[in-house]
Amino acid sequence: MSETSQVQPDYNYKVVRQFTIMTVIWGIIGMLVGVLLAAQLFAPALNFDIPWLTYSRLRPLHTNAVIFAFGGCALFATSYYIVQRTCQVRLFSDKLAAFTFWGWQAVILSAVITLPLGLTSSKEYAELEWPIDILITLVWVAYAINFFGTLVVRKTSHIYVANWFLGAFILTVAVLHIGNSMAVPVSMFKSYSLYAGAVDAMMQWWYGHNAVGFFLTAGFLGMMYYFVPKQAGRPVYSYRLSIVHFWALVSLYIWAGPHHLHYTALPDWTQSLGMVMSVILFVPSWGGMINGIMTLSGAWHKLRTDPILRFLIVSLSFYGMSTFEGPMMAIKTVNALSHYTDWTVGHVHSGALGWVAMVSIGSIYHLVPILFGQPKMYSIRLINVHFWLATIGVVLYIVAMWISGVLQGLMWRAINADGTLAYSFVESLEASKPFYVVRFIGGVFVVAGMLIMAYNCYMTIRAPKTEEVESGNEQTEALGAAK
Repeated sequence: MSETSQVQPDYNYKVVRQFTIMTVIWGIIGMLVGVLLAAQLFAPALNFDIPWLTYSRLRPLHTNAVIFAFGGCALFATSYYIVQRTCQVRLFSDKLAAFTFWGWQAVILSAVITLPLGLTSSKEYAELEWPIDILITLVWVAYAINFFGTLVVRKTSHIYVANWFLGAFILTVAVLHIGNSMAVPVSMFKSYSLYAGAVDAMMQWWYGHNAVGFFLTAGFLGMMYYFVPKQAGRPVYSYRLSIVHFWALVSLYIWAGPHHLHYTALPDWTQSLGMVMSVILFVPSWGGMINGIMTLSGAWHKLRTDPILRFLIVSLSFYGMSTFEGPMMAIKTVNALSHYTDWTVGHVHSGALGWVAMVSIGSIYHLVPILFGQPKMYSIRLINVHFWLATIGVVLYIVAMWISGVLQGLMWRAINADGTLAYSFVESLEASKPFYVVRFIGGVFVVAGMLIMAYNCYMTIRAPKTEEVESGNEQTEALGAAK
């Protein structure tokens, strides 16, 4: 029996629609700020001598906007959709769902106001001051209750693997945020970390790297494990591999943070532990990538005509590349060259723009017609244009940063026969300037693609409504169970 007549009307799609729309809006805003920052690196006058537009204040706004506003809204939207569809039940609480939406937007708007004003804890990816941290905690607890409550009241005996990844992401991010954000307030907008010295650094990068590991990896793998099989119309390649992938990833990732602190005051054994765990992490990461890509077995021809599927599969390729590059950069001898250089920036953006953004974009293109009662997106051709703009933009960006980073590392370590430095820091900066221009061009391509996406989504939403359109029936919802 079709889902339309039996189950679908019971779902809460309102909150999914709200988060989906805000994903696109915050994506454009966050990436526009990134493009301005990229331009400031080769044209510093573009801060217009306005304190709120200086690089140091806009940079944390950019990272918070793309990670927590764009990425966060994408995760809220897709997790609320996936958990309802795979559990065949409405969200546990509509009121909690509404609170998470408005609460999360309040968090983001607070960041938009406070960070340009210079109100910051100065902790990477955790810059927001203590009152906002408390609001984040409240929203996240509501999110966890709603997600796990839905799993508890599910009408299926099976918990699909996407929900395992999403559940791990929700629980671990709560622990990370609360642990790292422990602080002593001294005023309404100023606090000091509860930790000191090397312990503070260790806590920060335990949080920082696992924000990547669980927010930007586990959460989006949950997205991948649902939308790749759905868009391909195929069961996940190996359900057994997906379970091995899950347990290996969550067991290993939490130990990798110290690789951010090579050659620092952190104890050497801790640095080495982070390095070893990072290298081992390569195995489950590639297991997940292979599982996602091989889901297309028997359906490779769809890549020729389906740009949404292309977004999803190319995102997995970037995921594979980033999760090879990351463990390699964690090796101390490689890190001696890469540390503090643009190579790290290239690595981060191959993951953020190549993996996170592209899998989110593909998932949203899949979702929008379903959520707004349309048979398909307004223009498949525009999705194709967006795909090529995004792909070319990301490649330009990361290749420019790779070259610039290796160049910087080599220039910084070059010495004359008498032991003095062969190059000054300014000379290395001048050598990087052409690559900063290329990075800016790549960023413009990415933002242009997002603007096309916004237009395409708008035209799809405002089109005359048809009957409620669904992506499959309830028997095929947990696609992984078929294999």
